[in-house]
Amino acid sequence: MDTILAEIRKIPPVTRFVCISVVGLTLSTMLQLVSPYTLLYVPKLVWGKWQVWRLWSSFFLGSGGLTLIFQVMMLYRNSNELETGPYMRKSADYAWQLFWCGGAIMVLSIPMSSFLFLSPFLLCIIYLSSSLAPVGAMANLFGLITFPVKYYPYVILAMDFLLGGPQAAAQSIPGAIVGHLWWWGVWGSDLGGSRYEGEGIRGRSVGSGGLLEEVARAPSTDAHALPVFSLHSPPSIDGSPAGSMIQNELRVLVPELEEEQIRVEVYMSFHRGDWCRKHKAKADQMGTVGVQEEG
Repeated sequence: MDTILAEIRKIPPVTRFVCISVVGLTLSTMLQLVSPYTLLYVPKLVWGKWQVWRLWSSFFLGSGGLTLIFQVMMLYRNSNELETGPYMRKSADYAWQLFWCGGAIMVLSIPMSSFLFLSPFLLCIIYLSSSLAPVGAMANLFGLITFPVKYYPYVILAMDFLLGGPQAAAQSIPGAIVGHLWWWGVWGSDLGGSRYEGEGIRGRSVGSGGLLEEVARAPSTDAHALPVFSLHSPPSIDGSPAGSMIQNELRVLVPELEEEQIRVEVYMSFHRGDWCRKHKAKADQMGTVGVQEEG
């Protein structure tokens, strides 16, 4: 049991929350512990009788049987790729943007009178994940077929059409629309916007970003107030004299670095010991002298 809990704790927080929500709510209805009707989105009950939990439960109530397994697998894979890649150390931003995406999906689903939103919610995440994937990346659908990852959202839409008919596909379309707006508005497009390059901690956003890049940051996110290091990093690094010295040097040598990037560089320098080697060439280009190597 401890091993299982340890593995669950390794999952990034937002991905862990959405996956546990889907599994927990769906199994509760399958075991008849909770009536599915109490979890559906019914506007007159949400806004008339303030049954606000339906705003959450309607996004995480999945189907039963093998469909549930496939839904959880796709949700975990794509959300985990986002939270360990473009949103690494930015889980608050990821959660904040998912919140607004959920609201947009609900608004766009009004014409369909949808009661559940897991399918468009999943498609929205898949759309952003495939849009930010490296050029030429391939996706595998349940080990059956392989195709370019940029077509992943459309493959999912086609599956919804084949398995559930036109109505099921129509209910998923708002997720594709919101996913595209998410990618274009926050990350920008290839036409002058930003895109994500790399993988994990080495990934970086390049370009000017989308129109909503600034407002898409979570209100509580503050590089000065919240730690950006992993749980394995020494807590004294950021406030230590050596850490402060490296931060000040970085601000002078590489002024284009953002504050959060500076804090990450400080953390990494303590583990690699190669800060001077990495930035000496940059310092020479800028005509900075007097950089002394430590240890």
